[in-house]
Amino acid sequence: MDLHKIEQRVLSLSKYIQEIVIILYKEKPFAFIYPNFEALQKDRIINIRSEILWYGLELYNMEVSLEEGIRDFKVFSHPLPKKEDGSYDIEALGRALEEHEDIDFAKIQEPEDTLYQSLHNYIATLTSKEVLCSSHLELDLELDSLDYVALFTFIEESFGVKVDEGIFALNMRLIDLYHYVKKHHVRHYPSPRSWGEMIKESFDEKLISSPVVVSLFKIVLYPLFKLYFRFEVLGRENIPQSSCIIAPTHESMLDGFLIESSLSFKTLKNTFFLAYEGVFGNKYLRPVSTNGQLLLIDANNNLKRSMQRAALALEAKKNLVIFPEGARSRDGNLLEFRPFFAMLSREYNVPIVPAVIDGSFQALRAGQLFPRPAKIKVKYLEPIEPNGLSYAELTQKVLEAIEKEKGIEATTL
Repeated sequence: MDLHKIEQRVLSLSKYIQEIVIILYKEKPFAFIYPNFEALQKDRIINIRSEILWYGLELYNMEVSLEEGIRDFKVFSHPLPKKEDGSYDIEALGRALEEHEDIDFAKIQEPEDTLYQSLHNYIATLTSKEVLCSSHLELDLELDSLDYVALFTFIEESFGVKVDEGIFALNMRLIDLYHYVKKHHVRHYPSPRSWGEMIKESFDEKLISSPVVVSLFKIVLYPLFKLYFRFEVLGRENIPQSSCIIAPTHESMLDGFLIESSLSFKTLKNTFFLAYEGVFGNKYLRPVSTNGQLLLIDANNNLKRSMQRAALALEAKKNLVIFPEGARSRDGNLLEFRPFFAMLSREYNVPIVPAVIDGSFQALRAGQLFPRPAKIKVKYLEPIEPNGLSYAELTQKVLEAIEKEKGIEATTL
């Protein structure tokens, strides 16, 4: 396997990757990446790992066999380490991977003023990582979209500084964010807010119901799926009559349509689906999103509005379908579960119904244009009540239920 050739191909596919080194780790290609921050800032990208994965690594993976694809990667917030002769220090990268440690880059002197301490201390509540002023908020501290909204709100209410995604894209290191807030602040009164307060603020959008249209989708799709995929639905009785969150696994572009087809007409008419603006917001699929009870979100723009929009269904006592992985599986295995669905369950006190979709990866994996006639099954599991659980605990319970059903060893988030 020519690793250098793979590196050059990935670089040609993504303008957001500046440096890449690929090694064989456990006999699979593993990528170390240093992003092109200038290009990311120009395009206001704040979910860097996802952008690099789906518009770099996965574009390459779609060109090659499953065995040749890049199965995992690590993104650094600093240039990749090099030896004195200018070549990449593969041994240092390998040690960082084996020992689960970061490269020991030079540290910057921590500011000592109270504004920095307030910002630092709040960010420390959002992550289990060590918070340094040189830390990159996503790549080093592993903050996600949920954390970003909380951080933006904290900064606005504590310091009188409005931070949007465009500003944040330019200031994703703590030291840069601190300098921006310090320059523009008009007060200093730390004011953390709960998620319940943020998500339930007054909101000017309304829920658009299209029960006739979604019923027609089911009437057309279900017989096709039944014939072509030998489609089977189990556990539908586990979906409560009251408002709930349905949390399916995500293996292919078919999954949303499979869930839609699998629900009873009565449940479907009261069910809304979370979907990405980048996929369903284009001019070709906009009619589907407008009339298909889809709630569109954008991972890089108007995060707070996107999350409030997602909550509209629960506010109206309807059902909401959210894929906890947030993206399609690259290899049929589960991706990391994101806690947004658990937060909504807690704040609206609604149960979560885990759902396992089996076979859709074999039918339509990434890169295929037309689905194969594989057997597909959807199984709804017993609902899980929030019952005062933390977001992390609730997320873990849903993950464990799905892993148990899939017959795989339980993992810890």
